[in-house]
Amino acid sequence: MNPTPFLAQSFTASALLIGCLFLVAFVVIIIVLNFGMIYIRAMFSGAKVKFSDLIALKLRSVPVGSIVDTRITAVKSGIPMSIDDLSTHYLAGGNIEAVVQALIAAKKAGIHLNFDRSCAIDLATKGTGKTVLEAVKTSVNPKVIDCPAPTSGKVAIDAVAKDGIAVKVKARVTVRTNLDRFVGGATEETIVARVGEGIVSTIGSSDSYKAVLENPDRISKTVLDKGLDSGTAFEILSIDIADVDVGENVGAKLQAEQAEANKLIAQSQAEVRRAAAVATEQEMVARVSEMRARVVEAEAQVPLAMAEAFRNGNLGVMDYYKMKNVQADTGMRDSIATAGATPQVKS
Repeated sequence: MNPTPFLAQSFTASALLIGCLFLVAFVVIIIVLNFGMIYIRAMFSGAKVKFSDLIALKLRSVPVGSIVDTRITAVKSGIPMSIDDLSTHYLAGGNIEAVVQALIAAKKAGIHLNFDRSCAIDLATKGTGKTVLEAVKTSVNPKVIDCPAPTSGKVAIDAVAKDGIAVKVKARVTVRTNLDRFVGGATEETIVARVGEGIVSTIGSSDSYKAVLENPDRISKTVLDKGLDSGTAFEILSIDIADVDVGENVGAKLQAEQAEANKLIAQSQAEVRRAAAVATEQEMVARVSEMRARVVEAEAQVPLAMAEAFRNGNLGVMDYYKMKNVQADTGMRDSIATAGATPQVKS
């Protein structure tokens, strides 16, 4: 029996086994070099993780060190949290550091805030320049909102009382974040708009601007009673009137403009009547001229009628002379009457 083939097979199997062992050792060394310090840091921090979790994070292109360090911070603060929760929120585009810091701040302040709601608030504030940590801080330390907003370009809210006098008001609204309504709730712009509307309606219902100047706190009380923070991400704590000034007499200005408009209307109506009268006068002049033309036309028919009467023998010479004498006598009387009358100067 030849032992050579058996030895060759044994050598090949040993080489494969040694190669596999070297490969496994190489993989283990790579894993230890990449995740050894992170694993040790998590273990000694009381937030132990598995190598499989670290490898899964690496394969998902998630920053392993950031995830582990954030979980260590949460666990040290007494907030239980898993690697999957943090990696899921990171892949969703959230800020895991801000979420954990917000949870820690809420816990220290005695505010109930769970991880899911914190993540929802973080995603809701994405792109707005604000963070979930700021929302929690505002819930602990209320903030003041100017009304009107400085970005609007206005320095005061203008409203008109019943007596027509304008009143300029500047208010400051103290609000606190309502974390339960933060997701889906209206923003600061809605608060400013509602407060401005309440101020205008309150001043507009006042009988006189003096009443507003005497009791400016009446504005804040009336506005607060309307529950303007409903459906918003904030809770209104107080509305303070910072400044009240008297504006122009809008009522008198409107009355003057109305009087001017009425005058223009009356003038236009008078012009219409004058134009109608002038048209009627011209129409009468035309009718008088027409009548005179008819008279002249009728007088032109008289000599023709007399000639016809002569030819027919209906009119004699003596009758004609008598008619002429009557006409001459009538003309003389008219001239005497005209000479005795006061002459009139024609314009």
